[in-house]
Amino acid sequence: MKWSDYYVRQIPNNHVKEWLMKRHYAHRIPSISFAFGLIDKHNIIGICTFGIPASPSLCRGICGEQYKDFVLELNRFCIEDNTFPNSASFFLGRSIKLLPYPRILVSYADTGQGHIGYIYQATNWLYTGLTKERTDIFTGEIKHSRHYDKNSDYSKRQIRTAKHRYICFHKCSKEIIKALNYPILPYPKGDTARYKADLPITKQGILM
Repeated sequence: MKWSDYYVRQIPNNHVKEWLMKRHYAHRIPSISFAFGLIDKHNIIGICTFGIPASPSLCRGICGEQYKDFVLELNRFCIEDNTFPNSASFFLGRSIKLLPYPRILVSYADTGQGHIGYIYQATNWLYTGLTKERTDIFTGEIKHSRHYDKNSDYSKRQIRTAKHRYICFHKCSKEIIKALNYPILPYPKGDTARYKADLPITKQGILM
């Protein structure tokens, strides 16, 4: 296997759903505006998705009301084990290049999963600190903790763990970058954990 075997392209949303339910630790489908695949010849060996953040206040809070519509969240990233060295940073970098611009990108590394966010550090995202740990109404295992409905158990609480927050400006003007409302901090360091999610994927081929 060599680098020339790999390429990145936008793929239909239905190509990523099985990956998200079987391979990503959240086991939940987020809002998806753009989906990209890391392709080894004709097979998908990784997926990366971007969507509108669930929190409107986050969109306004990063760079203000004026630029809230530019905000996208990198909300899922999965890649097969045993890929070529540095495949993850190659995949993420190429995916970002395929996005429309300007875009203000935000993503999180979940401390509850033992994540530090080294992939964002390797691709030069800005680190803006930790979110606060909090508790939410219990909504079940397959829903986001903010998505309450009639089936939510209001008598129970679930923890939303603190997350490292990273920001990336994709072909943004100096004015947008200067509008960042978060402080830029040194990258965090420490041991990182990997989770095992190797359920078989039945639809990983892609047509040329």
